[in-house]
Amino acid sequence: MAIENEFPPSWPCSCDTCVSYCRRPGWWTVREAEMAVAAGYAGRMMLEIAPELNFAVLSPAFRGNEGNYALELYAAEGCTFLVNNLCELFGTGLQPLECRYCHHEREGMGENCHQAIEAEWNTDDAKRLIVRWGNLTGFWLKQGMEVHEKKE
Repeated sequence: MAIENEFPPSWPCSCDTCVSYCRRPGWWTVREAEMAVAAGYAGRMMLEIAPELNFAVLSPAFRGNEGNYALELYAAEGCTFLVNNLCELFGTGLQPLECRYCHHEREGMGENCHQAIEAEWNTDDAKRLIVRWGNLTGFWLKQGMEVHEKKE
């Protein structure tokens, strides 16, 4: 079963609870992040590193933190795509699965979605996408690194 079928989208809502979910960027699936990169949004992403340092996730950036590691310093600025309490990605087909799924009537259920997306990011395909993103945005060079994508 595709992860998108397991976590169907909720209906749009701009209540305080749902907007509060939007302040913290939700995660794309790897396929969705690939589509967002292809659509020209690579520069508005950030790289979140798992606490265990065993995988990373490309997510919408905190405002002011675009193209960088996810830095707590910017967390209070909210998602780069949240403008006037509305998501710029809504209806584009590029809104992250976690954002589409979370809703005030699903309180507490978002963790299941988050964990399923997390498992997708702990894969070789995800690592290749992160390397590609870093090369495309100059992220690796800013870190003083040169990283090459492995050819299959």
